[in-house]
Amino acid sequence: MTKVEEVKERMARLRPDSERLWGEMNPAQALEHRCRGIELAVGDGIPPRLLLGRIIGPIVKPMALGNDEPMRRNSPTVKELVVRDERDLGAERERLCGLIEPVCRGRAGGVHHASP
Repeated sequence: MTKVEEVKERMARLRPDSERLWGEMNPAQALEHRCRGIELAVGDGIPPRLLLGRIIGPIVKPMALGNDEPMRRNSPTVKELVVRDERDLGAERERLCGLIEPVCRGRAGGVHHASP
């Protein structure tokens, strides 16, 4: 099974009442959170950065993201990625699937979609 298939299978198992394993967001909000993160990664958005972030970012980024280890719990999150409003689980699942496939096929620069 490929990683894409594995991720899609895990998303298919999510239910509105699925147990929260990482934080305060419900499953639909968590999928939207992932969508926003992918959009930033492919250049569809640019988060604001403080001067300090611009200075130490190039040093810290490879240390934080340069290996294949999973993100640590309670890692800081860009405030634009936090989802507080209610979302539709099915719609967010479909949206995330639509973002994952092009990125995994190496066409990250070609990911564009309508905003909700």
